[in-house]
Amino acid sequence: MMNRFELITESDDVGVRIDKWLTEQTQIDLTRSAAAKLIESGNVSVLGRTVQKSYKLSLGDIITVDVPDPVDLKIEPQDIPLDIIYEDDDLLVVNKPQGMVVHPAPGNYTSTLVNALMYHCKDSLSGINGVIRPGIVHRIDKNTSGLLMVAKTDKAHLGLAEQIKAHSFTREYEAICVGRFKDISGTIDAPIGRDKADRKKMCVTTVNSKNAVTHYRVLEELPRYTHVSFSLETGRTHQIRVHSAYIGHPILGDDVYGKPYNGCKGQCLHAKKIGFIHPITHEYMEFSAEPPEYFIKLLKKLSTV
Repeated sequence: MMNRFELITESDDVGVRIDKWLTEQTQIDLTRSAAAKLIESGNVSVLGRTVQKSYKLSLGDIITVDVPDPVDLKIEPQDIPLDIIYEDDDLLVVNKPQGMVVHPAPGNYTSTLVNALMYHCKDSLSGINGVIRPGIVHRIDKNTSGLLMVAKTDKAHLGLAEQIKAHSFTREYEAICVGRFKDISGTIDAPIGRDKADRKKMCVTTVNSKNAVTHYRVLEELPRYTHVSFSLETGRTHQIRVHSAYIGHPILGDDVYGKPYNGCKGQCLHAKKIGFIHPITHEYMEFSAEPPEYFIKLLKKLSTV
């Protein structure tokens, strides 16, 4: 089976290589290598003719892209300890450690949260997101620690997903940011889309973007850093990381939007609180988890730096 996409180039696209251009089309979401493979296999045509990956676009080119359906993979359960904050027959809330990938993906098919959930829950995980992401309603980055909702039934999954879509569930994070904030609280209202120069990154942009709103509150001022609480009004990819860098205070250790830092394996960001209406009982539930040990130790260290 194939998924067919038909796209038309605009004035900004003129002269861009087609393999690079394809990686910028968010509705297809291809890596540069995946785009090149599709072109080489004849799955990409311009005005009905196949082209080379070096083809440079002209205004009004009609690009047809046939993307094969992904091949389902067999994901193995693994006996990996989980920090489960809450569990019932319909869902669970888990505290993910920093460094753990949420679901299998190229290069990470084992030791993910999904592998651990499959062992713990057996066959009791929602199947809406397929074999790769059973039970996964929302994600946090590999190097972000903290709370995640997981659906055990399809009915629970749909109910939780509806709350995410409506931006009606509570999400609060704690972070250590570079520099001192001018204001003790505020709101960052800036749209986020994929970075044209690097498709692995997001950025504040008005091009092919979605609205993004983040609220912040200073918890503690350190000599050269700030301990900050963030709450999300929307949930865009890398939202807090992008917004904090946008206002000149990247998250400490963020090697994508800031700089690496000795003493942490990535951004110092923790999903501390999550609140939602239980999709079956309709009760409001709220859970919290303190930042991990490395985070607390860094705060103490940075208070004297």
